Amino acid sequence: MIPETERLILRPWTEQDAEVLYSLAKDPRVGPAAGWAVHTSVESSREIIRDVLSRDETYAVVLKETGLPVGSVGLDLGTDLAQEADERELGYWLGVPYWGRGLIPEAARELLRHGFEDLGLRRIWCGYHEGNEKSRRVQEKLGFRFHHRCEDVPVPLLGETRVGISQLMTREDWAARIAREE
Repeated sequence: MIPETERLILRPWTEQDAEVLYSLAKDPRVGPAAGWAVHTSVESSREIIRDVLSRDETYAVVLKETGLPVGSVGLDLGTDLAQEADERELGYWLGVPYWGRGLIPEAARELLRHGFEDLGLRRIWCGYHEGNEKSRRVQEKLGFRFHHRCEDVPVPLLGETRVGISQLMTREDWAARIAREE
């Protein structure tokens, strides 16, 4: 099943997406805020697709109108936050030309639905580094609740530490939010 929304298709990344990925991920406003380095070449983007973006439940966020990826969204297992079989961590990023259009909240809402309904998850975590206001606002729009704050969180891909804010949504939180929206 390929998750879809009104404007988006969430599909697996392919190596053919490397040029588009590079065009988005070479911008220093994207990766470092999320904790990963700026992409340096199409080949490095291809390697990221093979090694990172090809994980289960990781999707290219594709605009229906163009058929091209504009970002990524995924539900990771085995992270610092999501260690139980019935929980995942929501991660996302969006290319700068597409900021401010509500695309990541739209994609993430569908992924939350997929996680709770199709995968039977009990909890979905989400986090951001202090100062990443765009990510904080996405999580606020989605209905995540503050869980805890951690000082000195390692960011190994950048060789630094940051303050991390961890947020949580339970299946019950999600169901109550859906009921309010109907």
